[in-house]
Amino acid sequence: MTSNYKIITLLLFSIILESCGNYSFTGASIPEGTESFQVNFFENEAGNSMGSIFEPGLDRDFTIALQNILQNQTNLQLLSSDADLIYEGEIKEYRVSPMTSTSNLQASQNRLSVGVNVRFINIKKEEDNFERKFSFYFDYPAETQLLNVKSEAHDIIFERITQDIFNASLAKW
Repeated sequence: MTSNYKIITLLLFSIILESCGNYSFTGASIPEGTESFQVNFFENEAGNSMGSIFEPGLDRDFTIALQNILQNQTNLQLLSSDADLIYEGEIKEYRVSPMTSTSNLQASQNRLSVGVNVRFINIKKEEDNFERKFSFYFDYPAETQLLNVKSEAHDIIFERITQDIFNASLAKW
């Protein structure tokens, strides 16, 4: 009787594990047979947009941030070419604008906004392909120079945008 109980328990446990398939605990729904991803360099085209400014190094930092979130939240291998999932695009916006003003019409808060155009290509499941703009912002006091908050602002903005890209491409949110 005890041996039958162990066999049934083992059988149920193996069925449960098998049914989990390609699910990850981060919520990613990775298509069957998908083993790799690549993140092509995101060119910084923000200086070409009206009202946007060019921030040196932003392209490199964003590309690395996107690679990091995909490596940390999936078990996929990062490749430089011929991957199953491809992320590419451009940084289209990097803008500082006043958000709130004081009674004497001076800015009391500024907003740094970053917008990124992303093309996602899924070689294994083409119906998942998309091209979309993702953006986020960071508000800071107007008396503070952007240089003093830039590192924190980039961390917060990149974290949100890269998580949104992950969710749209792999979590289907």
